[in-house]
Amino acid sequence: MELPARKSDTKSVRNFKRLLRENVRLARGTIPFSSRAVGILASITRDFQFSYRAGELQIIDGNWYVTHTGLLRLARRKKCHGIHVQAVDSLCDSAASRFVLKATVYPSENSSGFVGYGDADPSNVSPLVHGAEMRVAETRAVNRALRKAYGIGICSVEEIGSFAEPPQTSRESKKLPPQPANGNGTYGGPRVRDRLCQIIRQHQLDPNLVKAYATDFCGVKTLREATRDQVENFVAHLADWAEKDRNALLCQLNSYPRQKEGAA
Repeated sequence: MELPARKSDTKSVRNFKRLLRENVRLARGTIPFSSRAVGILASITRDFQFSYRAGELQIIDGNWYVTHTGLLRLARRKKCHGIHVQAVDSLCDSAASRFVLKATVYPSENSSGFVGYGDADPSNVSPLVHGAEMRVAETRAVNRALRKAYGIGICSVEEIGSFAEPPQTSRESKKLPPQPANGNGTYGGPRVRDRLCQIIRQHQLDPNLVKAYATDFCGVKTLREATRDQVENFVAHLADWAEKDRNALLCQLNSYPRQKEGAA
């Protein structure tokens, strides 16, 4: 004799089906992919509730990748107890902008921790984030540790480095000066707004939709509430995504309601 399904189980199945339909619809609006990719998407949607609309997933060359945003939101949903990050000094060379960081994720209070390492140097990051290699290495380390902690088999998009990026011409590269490592350059301080405007102009993005995405990415009601680090991280994320897969970024931006010109 079969027991009747609980209401919570029925609701969970409905939510999964709705999220999967949305993920497939939005992803197929940017790039065609195989039935195998749909099957993988169904599996990761069911297991982790990642949302393509929310920028938690990307598809590159027919392969699915989770984003840093998706992993952090999953950790919050799972009530992750803590994340500890430290530099591996013996493998770092600040003069060469080469950094290796170690992240340990503690899913629960009694957990012994899941360790992940992340490395970054000018050869394996986008030219857009030169000078921010330490932050890239931190993101990669945290992503790897989170994937281990929660059993996520697909790679994170931040871990694949510059290999998924389209080649740049020498002319394009000259337009973007290297970023200083002291944190007071393009991605920080008073120039962060100028950098954001540059990205919007360069990739022909809707400023109002970018603002809506930034608010969602930083987890605040208005951008005025966001910290400097949150805004800097968003600008770096936006630049990297626009360079790697502008069509996917446009899909993400178009998921937000359009505001009238001049709206606050």
